[in-house]
Amino acid sequence: MVDWLPSQFPRLQGTDYRITSAATESYNCTAWAAGVTNVWWWPLPNAIGFYWPPNVARAETVEAIVAAFATLGYGKASNADLELEFEKVALFANLYGVPTHAARQTSSNRWTSKIGYGEDIEHDLHTLEGDLYGAVVLILKRARTNL
Repeated sequence: MVDWLPSQFPRLQGTDYRITSAATESYNCTAWAAGVTNVWWWPLPNAIGFYWPPNVARAETVEAIVAAFATLGYGKASNADLELEFEKVALFANLYGVPTHAARQTSSNRWTSKIGYGEDIEHDLHTLEGDLYGAVVLILKRARTNL
C-alpha cells in the first residue's frame, strides 16, 4: 500500500483498496472516469493543457461535469448499485457543491479512481469521502458497450 493515501483519505484505513497503476501526470480523475488516459479533463476557463468537451460550459460545477459526461452518453442514475449492463461514474463535491473528484465503477462492483497526480486505485465507493473530496453527490450511468 502507499503510505500517504490513508493519511489523506482516512476511510481507506483498514480496507482492501489496491493500487492498479503507477503515478502519472498524464490524466486526472475526471479523464480516468471517462476512460481517457492522455489528457486532463477539467472545466477551468482558459486553461491550457486541459481538455473539455466542445459546447459544454467551462465552470467548476456539478452541472458542467454532468454535461461533459452527457457527451459520452451518460445520464443520471438512481443509485450506485452494480448493473452489469451499465457503466457508472460517481461524482464527488465539497460542502459548497464544487466538484472535486470522479470515480468509475468496475464490473466487480468496486470503484476505480485516479488520485490527483498519484496512482490509480481500486476501492469501495465511500472510502474516498472526507475533507479532501467531500462526498458522493451524484451517480451517472450509460449502457455498457462491451457486453
